[in-house]
Amino acid sequence: MSRPGSRCHHQKFCETEGWELVRNARGRSVGHHITYELPLADGRILRTRVSRPANADTYGPRLWSEILGSSRLAVTEDQFWSCVDDGIKPIRPGQQTPVPAEALPADLVYALITELRVPEGEVAAMTLQQAMDLMNEYWSKPKP
Repeated sequence: MSRPGSRCHHQKFCETEGWELVRNARGRSVGHHITYELPLADGRILRTRVSRPANADTYGPRLWSEILGSSRLAVTEDQFWSCVDDGIKPIRPGQQTPVPAEALPADLVYALITELRVPEGEVAAMTLQQAMDLMNEYWSKPKP
């Protein structure tokens, strides 16, 4: 069952993903709605409006579905809640997959697999520190 989204969730999503707050011609905030835009790599510009005040009032199922849909936020409900709850931004068309914070350098992965014969699955599960410790241990031993 889906979670009902609220105005404050909607605003938090836009702020977390980095949507731009739209200003009117005089440089002030747009009056009756908080309006955001997000330019995409494929040339589209998404636009969404959050009714004022951005409070805990929830959207009805039909409006909520429309807000999530392709003309507004263009995300699935899971992507929306991952962004709001965990700060995980959705991957947009034309955007590269983000590199994990502790991704192993390619040369370290190569050394672990070819020199130490560590299975790829084990290497993939290692933290950077674990991989470096293993290689340092290997390199510190005298060669036969």
